Amino acid sequence: MADTVPKRSRPASEATESAKTGKKPVLLSGGNPQIPKGDGDGPVQAYIAAMPGWKRALGQRLDDLITANVPQVQKAVRWNSPFYGVEDQGWFVSYHVFTRYIKVTFFEGVSLQPVPPGKGKDKKSRWIDIYEGEFDEQQLASWMRQAAAIPGWRGFGTLKRKRAR
Repeated sequence: MADTVPKRSRPASEATESAKTGKKPVLLSGGNPQIPKGDGDGPVQAYIAAMPGWKRALGQRLDDLITANVPQVQKAVRWNSPFYGVEDQGWFVSYHVFTRYIKVTFFEGVSLQPVPPGKGKDKKSRWIDIYEGEFDEQQLASWMRQAAAIPGWRGFGTLKRKRAR
């Protein structure tokens, strides 16, 4: 069921680069925020806070949806995009801002039911492009739960919780 994105957003963590320097992140081609590589919620919240226009509320909604459906989720920013993963499973989803939409990529999307519509050279990944006013929360929540339950992408290392020494 598509609906509009509510107009709300959560402020970025004080540990973010923009909070440290007082500078706004640069928006790259298509309006994608340039956020330094980092692990944890802080860099992801900085990315969301820097998303332009209606995309900011959608980014916050995606983050909230992922966190609600995958309580053990781990977060990072790589290649100017938020990544979400599960310890010892790998990364299962990422999103990226484009001029007219947000692309939500499931790294093992061919394993999801129904399979998300977007596909390219990577035979396993599938994605959905979300335009303003389009958001099927039930379908996205289902995909998030499915994707988090299967082994994901391990492109930049295995997710492990940092243990206290």
